[in-house]
Amino acid sequence: MVKVATGVAAGGSLLVLSGLTLAGTVIALAVATPLLIIFSPVLVPAVITVVLIITGFLASGGFGIAAITAFSWLYRHMTGSGSDQKIESARMKVGSRGYDTKYGQHHIGVHQQHQQAAS
Repeated sequence: MVKVATGVAAGGSLLVLSGLTLAGTVIALAVATPLLIIFSPVLVPAVITVVLIITGFLASGGFGIAAITAFSWLYRHMTGSGSDQKIESARMKVGSRGYDTKYGQHHIGVHQQHQQAAS
């Protein structure tokens, strides 16, 4: 019985808050609609202008970062201090480790057989 009473109280209060929110939204829309209609010749172009300005600044920043990245890569590539050598070195190490792993066990086994045969 207590659960039912708690559920009714919580649900009822949330329903009242929902109704008040809906009423406030309708009143605000009724007040704001004439203002939006009166000022729409100014607001619409202003919003479009602001969006274009923000888009321009973001695009400019993105192109600037891309240019700095390209120049940095070009400088590192021309001076030879790029990570290409590091990548090649790492690839060779990984390749040699794979070779050692694959054939190292075979060589260890052959070496142990020779030691056993010699003793």
